[in-house]
Amino acid sequence: MPEHSITGSCLCAKVTYEITATSEGRMSVTIEVARTDEEVRACYPAMHELRPHIIETAFLARIRRQAHSGYRLVFARARQEPVAVAGFRLGENLAWGRFLYVDDLVTLSAHRSRGFGTALLSWLKDHARSHGCQQMHLDSAAERLAAHRFYERAGMKKAGLHFVAEL
Repeated sequence: MPEHSITGSCLCAKVTYEITATSEGRMSVTIEVARTDEEVRACYPAMHELRPHIIETAFLARIRRQAHSGYRLVFARARQEPVAVAGFRLGENLAWGRFLYVDDLVTLSAHRSRGFGTALLSWLKDHARSHGCQQMHLDSAAERLAAHRFYERAGMKKAGLHFVAEL
């Protein structure tokens, strides 16, 4: 898990994590919430790797529409570009109590296995704790075995199955 220092409150602050990237040695990665249209649009290339069905011209509007129900987009910036992105929301229900749900989590393929996804997960966990959450949840497609290994290495466990019905 990367060493990190956090200044300010979670949604307002930029957070810097020190990570060990395989070829670059130790480096800093900045994690921040995408607030401006420019920041949201800059997250599209990474998100497109996970959600290729979303076209670029519709991306900003979808993020803004989802924000009305609490969705937030956070990104890890290496140098000046977002290289990893997570979409999440806070919630509460009878089964889990107060929780953070990760809708989307992706690192650009050229930047995987360098600590960016781990830094994002650390930020998400810190954010969840700071908002009184007892748990963090996410769903992952059954065929995404590499992602499952990543989540398990990050301390997450398989806890159930997700069912869907087309309407």
